[in-house]
Amino acid sequence: MTAYGIALDIGTSGTRAHAVDLSSGKILSTAVTDCHPLPGANVMDHLTFCINVGNDIAHRILMDTVNKVIRNLGIDLKQVERVSICGNPIQLSLFQGIPVDDLAFAGDNAKREKGIVDHARNAGVFSAVDVGMDLPDGTELLVPPAIRHEIGADALAMMYKSGFLEDKRNCMVTDYGTNAEMALKVGDEIYTGSAAAGPAMEGQSIRCGMLASPGAISDLEYDFGWICKVLDDDISPQNGDKIDFKLNMTTDTGPMHGKAMGITGTGVVAAVAVAQYDHLWHKGKLTTADGLMKLQDGISIDSHDISEAAKAIGAMRAGHFCLLEHAGIKFSEMNVMYMCGASGTYVDAMKARDVGLIPPSSTEIYQYGNTSLAMATDILKDPELLDTLQDIANSIRANHIMFAKDPVFSQIYLQELGFWDEGMSLEEYNANNAAEGIQELPKPRGRANVHRVVTRDIQDLGEKGLTIVHDIGTELVGKMEGCTGCGKCVKECPEHTLSISEDKTITVKTKNCLGTACYRCQMSCPSKVYKYADLKLV
Repeated sequence: MTAYGIALDIGTSGTRAHAVDLSSGKILSTAVTDCHPLPGANVMDHLTFCINVGNDIAHRILMDTVNKVIRNLGIDLKQVERVSICGNPIQLSLFQGIPVDDLAFAGDNAKREKGIVDHARNAGVFSAVDVGMDLPDGTELLVPPAIRHEIGADALAMMYKSGFLEDKRNCMVTDYGTNAEMALKVGDEIYTGSAAAGPAMEGQSIRCGMLASPGAISDLEYDFGWICKVLDDDISPQNGDKIDFKLNMTTDTGPMHGKAMGITGTGVVAAVAVAQYDHLWHKGKLTTADGLMKLQDGISIDSHDISEAAKAIGAMRAGHFCLLEHAGIKFSEMNVMYMCGASGTYVDAMKARDVGLIPPSSTEIYQYGNTSLAMATDILKDPELLDTLQDIANSIRANHIMFAKDPVFSQIYLQELGFWDEGMSLEEYNANNAAEGIQELPKPRGRANVHRVVTRDIQDLGEKGLTIVHDIGTELVGKMEGCTGCGKCVKECPEHTLSISEDKTITVKTKNCLGTACYRCQMSCPSKVYKYADLKLV
């Protein structure tokens, strides 16, 4: 009888899983979700939801999705003996049912005032059944360690799997996602941080946005016009239609014509780069006749989308500045960049350097895929790897930088807003930096050597291939005392995820709800009786 293992990556934008034959180590199948089941578009939304409605409700919603994902792996779950998991500290805490209050506050004083104690998030072996997985009794759950606060096992994965830790050169690594975990290695010292880049890098909070999955426009490639690169059923980019953005028209159709369903974060980054190359962006606005960059199959980018991407780019550049300043080195002394995550895989590295996603001094660029799922798979095959990872985590905890309260990060992020939205010149940018004692931002020069290590985000999908799980999330319901049933909350919901029945029962589908980033339902209530936190899990 075949013994199976399951590797899980719990990300802010979704869950990914492999089924693995434990005897051979062979990946059999892959299942992914198209979003996260909790309300909200980023980790802070998830954290706030958890604190407001309770850790137990958030845990149950997440576990409902995890169980749906593993049921789509096409294996007999009764034969699963081992599960390994990776993700950021908030997602892994929600998964394990660990309170997240210590992750909600950055300062020790704030924690002391509120009586909050830090929870240990070290490597360990637990019971998969105890956390709520629908698996046989005795199934082991292998959990890797966090490094510190918001720098978790996923950040450890990007360092471990990319080769960053073995590189003897000054080098930097970034996981290009919602939380933008990053690290700088100078000699034997490693500096870490995490920039709240927001969901645009994952294709969320974008009008036609979607995660990296079949049908997503992932890049724009120049060939006497801009060719849309559309992900096929194996999530590999293929040629779509050719666009002339200055004329805002399609000049040729490609093999993927009619197959685009949206645009992922890397496609938006490409659009930002093209807007700069073709001089289509000025003081926070697209200058095309209708204010749109029209792609293919009805997919387009507007000024709001570019602005959302610019905020993500600005947060990442501020983080990179921060690490370099704390390490005491110049951009010119850091030439090696490792890019991880789906966005780090599909983005055009030169466009990424041009817009500011990677330091302009980078001359050697390595692009990796989903290192979080890859490391979870390694742990599944070799459980003793947990001890090695714990030793690595212990060795790099000393140089963690909290960007949220760092003056360098604040200064650079404000500069970025001025650069993208107000038309600040690079000369003004650097003059302001000089006034604050911060090094200047150099211009990118020459072509870098780009090493595309993988061709897609998840390199091995297994012989059974990829399944995308759309049916996730649950419902929050409740009756509000004093509710008149006017329906104003329903009309105000931008995602059309809220409904109200004849008996005035309010129902919110968690998958599509924007959570604390919105709350328009609560704010629009004319009777002021709607309380989102009073909704209960079905």
